[in-house]
Amino acid sequence: MSKKMGAFLLSLLFLCALSTSAIGQQVRSSNISLGSTLTPNTNLSWFSPSRIFAFGFFPQNNNGYCVGVFCASFSLRTVAWTANRDNNPVVSEDVNLVLTNDGRLILRHGQGQNRDIYVANPSEPIAWGSMLDNGNFVLYNSDSRIIWQSFDHPTNTLLPGQRLSPGQELFSSASKTDRSRGIFRLKMQTDGNLVQYPVNTPDTIPYAYYSSATYSTGNNVSLNLENDGYLFLYNGSSVLRNITSGGYPVARTIYLMRLDVDGIFRLYSRSLDRDGHWTTRWSSTDDGCTPKGLCGINGFCIQMDQTADCKCLPGFDFVHSGNWRAGCSRNFTVEGCGEKDLSVDYEMKRVDNVVWEDNSFAMFDTVTVEKCRQACLDDCNCDAAFFKDRQCSKQRLPLRYGRRLVSDSNIALVKVSTPVPVTAGRSDPVIGNNGHLGPILGSTASIFCTALVFGIIAFVHWRKKRSEEIEEDYLDHVPGMPTRFSYEELVIATNNFDKKLGEGGFGSVFEGHAKDGTKIAVKCLDGIGHIKKSFLAEVESTGSIHHVNLVRLIGFCAEKSHRLLVYEYMPNGSLDKWIYSRSQEMSLNWRSRRKIVLDIARGLAYLHEDCRQKIIHLDIKPQNILLDENYNAKIADFGLSKLIDRNQSQVVTTMKGTPGYLAPEWLSAVITEKVDVYSFGIVVLEIVCGRKNFDQSKPEDERHLLSLFKEKSVEGQCLDLIDKCCEDMQSNATEVMEMMKIAAWCLQNDYANRPSMFMVIKVLGGVKDAQIDIDYNMMNFRSLIAKIPQVGSQDVTPLLHSVLSGPR
Repeated sequence: MSKKMGAFLLSLLFLCALSTSAIGQQVRSSNISLGSTLTPNTNLSWFSPSRIFAFGFFPQNNNGYCVGVFCASFSLRTVAWTANRDNNPVVSEDVNLVLTNDGRLILRHGQGQNRDIYVANPSEPIAWGSMLDNGNFVLYNSDSRIIWQSFDHPTNTLLPGQRLSPGQELFSSASKTDRSRGIFRLKMQTDGNLVQYPVNTPDTIPYAYYSSATYSTGNNVSLNLENDGYLFLYNGSSVLRNITSGGYPVARTIYLMRLDVDGIFRLYSRSLDRDGHWTTRWSSTDDGCTPKGLCGINGFCIQMDQTADCKCLPGFDFVHSGNWRAGCSRNFTVEGCGEKDLSVDYEMKRVDNVVWEDNSFAMFDTVTVEKCRQACLDDCNCDAAFFKDRQCSKQRLPLRYGRRLVSDSNIALVKVSTPVPVTAGRSDPVIGNNGHLGPILGSTASIFCTALVFGIIAFVHWRKKRSEEIEEDYLDHVPGMPTRFSYEELVIATNNFDKKLGEGGFGSVFEGHAKDGTKIAVKCLDGIGHIKKSFLAEVESTGSIHHVNLVRLIGFCAEKSHRLLVYEYMPNGSLDKWIYSRSQEMSLNWRSRRKIVLDIARGLAYLHEDCRQKIIHLDIKPQNILLDENYNAKIADFGLSKLIDRNQSQVVTTMKGTPGYLAPEWLSAVITEKVDVYSFGIVVLEIVCGRKNFDQSKPEDERHLLSLFKEKSVEGQCLDLIDKCCEDMQSNATEVMEMMKIAAWCLQNDYANRPSMFMVIKVLGGVKDAQIDIDYNMMNFRSLIAKIPQVGSQDVTPLLHSVLSGPR
C-alpha cells in the first residue's frame, strides 16, 4: 500500500511540475503585437513577465537614447544588448520604436527627419515579439517560429543561457557612457580557441593578448554561461575547459559576462533582493595593461596601484585630453625627406623598459645605444628606434601596443625636434653703393607687364578661393551633415595615404585609422569641376541618412582643393570578387546569396521610399555593393546619385551609370527610381549565375548574360545558368527559379511594369507573389551600349572597384 501511495504522490508531483511549467511557458510567450509603439518620454519599454529585463529606450549620457535590452530591476540600468552599435546607436527623443503592421521593427523619426532605422533585420516579416525572462528579446514569424533573437547577436555581454558561437565576437563599448563599438574584441574562433584582440587586426598570435589555449579542438566549440555563473567552453558533447568554476548562489541572483571598456572580460553577479552593486566574480587578467592598444597609438600603459594609466612618448601629447585611448600625436611639425628647415634640429629622447609592437623597416647589430641613436638621427625615414640585446631596429610612426615592463631591457629612442639658436652678429648681405641698378630694376615696361601678369594670377586665385569658400559655406549649412575633418587629420589617419585599397569611378581609396583606432576607408576625389559635383552629390545624399544596408559616411573634408570622404571600413570587400571568382573557397552558398539580394533590396527601398527626398543611386553594380565581416551587403558610392522631391514622378538628366547596368529609358534621358530596379535585376542575375553580365572570355554566343537568360527562359532551361561553384543551389532549385523570376520582373523594358523595391522585399519575404505575366523579351544591352556614344556623358563610369576594404 505504501508503494502505491508513493507512486501516486510521485505522479502527482510530476503533473504539478508539468502544469507549473506550462503556465510559465504561457506567460513567457505573451506577445508584443504588430502596431505596438515605444517612445522615450512616455512608454519606454516592453518588460519580461518578471520585469527583471526590458527591451526599449534607455538614456545615453544626456545626449539622447539608445535601444536595447537591459536589467530593469535596478535603479541604474545595466545594459545587456544594444541595437545598431555600428551605425550610431544614439537617437533623439523625437523617435518612436515601432513594430509596424507590415512586420518591421524600426525607429521612426519625427516630422522633418528623413530616415527610418532598422532595429532588427530578419529575413522575413515579423508577426510578433516577446521579451523573455532570461534577457532574450525574440521575434517570431506567422508560424510562431523564431526568426530573430538578441541572443544570436551579442554585443559586449553574455547572459545565462546565451552562448558565443564559432566565428562570433563580442566587442567592448567605446566608453562607459558610449555604447557604440569600442577598441577590443573577444572571438570564439572556428579552431576552438577563445582569443582576445584589438579591433581591426588579423586573427594571428602577434595581436592576441588572451587565449584559452584550446586551439585545434574542433570547429563547433562555443562559449557558454549558465545561471550559477559557470562559464565554460563546450564542443557539443563535452566540456573542453572550465573558465570559471561555477557553483555560485542561484536564488534571486543574476549573472552576466561582459567584455569591458578596458579590454578585460569579467564575470559579474548581483542580488535581486537589494539595491547593491555588481560584484566581480572572475576576470581574464589582473593586469590592466595586458589589453593591447589600451593607450592608443604612440602611447604606453603603466600599471599603478592596480590601475592602468597611459602616458605619451616624449614630444607627443594626447589627441583628446579626456580620452587617452585615442592615443598621442606629435606636438611639433616634422619636415619631409629632401626638405631642410635651418631653424630646426632633432634629438633622440630615451624611454626605458617599455615594450612595443615591432614593425621595424631596418635592423642591424650594433654595440651601443649611441650608435643606434645616431643611425636613426641620420635617417630621415626613421621616427624611432628600439635597442635591445645589442640590436637596433628602426621604426616609423605610429608606435603601437606600448606597455611598461620593469623586467624588460628594451630601450626606445624617439626623434623629437629642438630649435636651433640664432647665431649672434649674423646679418643679411646688402647691395653696395656701387651695384648696378639697371639689371635689378628693369625697364618700366617690364614692371608693368609683370604687374599685369601677377594681377591676372591673383584674380584667378581669388575666384578659385571664393568658389571654394562658397562651397565650404554651403556644406556648413546642409542639415544633418556628418563629421567634418581637416586635411591634416586625414593625412595622419592614413599615414600620409600610404596604403591604397583600390580605385572608384572618381578617385582612390586609402586605408586609415580613426583616433579611437577604428579602421576607416578614405576616398580622395581627383580633379575639380565634375568631381565637385560628385562630392556634393555624395555628401548631400548620404550625409544625413543611416541604414544598416548603406555604407555609412563617417565624415568628409572640404578644404581648399581637397575633397575627401571618410567611410566605415568593409573587411570583405566588394561583391564582384565573391560572385565572379571561380575559387571554391570564395564561393558563397545559396543562403548567403539570397541574404545579399535581400540586403540590397532593403537598402534601395530605403533610398526610394523612406527618405524625406527620394534618392536614386544611378550606379547599382556588384562593385558598389560591399560586404561587412558578417557578409551583410551595403550599398556604396553615391557619387552619381540624384535627389528628387516626393512630388516629382520623374526627372530629366544626362546619362549616368555603368554600361551593362543601364536601363533602356536612359535613351530618353527621362528617368525614375525604376532605373535602380533595372540595375538591381542585372545584379541579381549575376549573383545567381556567378558571372559578369558581359564576359569577353566566354564563347561569342554566351558573352551576354541577358541574351542567354532570354534564350534559356524560352527553352525552360534557366537552371543551366546557375553558378556551378555553388554546390547547394541545385538543392534549392525552387527558390533559385523564383529569384530568377524576380530578376526578370525587374528587367522589364517598360519601367512601369517593373516592381518597386518595397514590392521586391515582400516577394522575397513570401508575403506577395511575383507577377505572373513577365515578358522575357528583355532589351539586349548590346544595343544600348551601341547608342551611348551618340548621347555622350562624362558621368558614364567604367567598371572600376568602389573598394572600402583591404585585400583578402
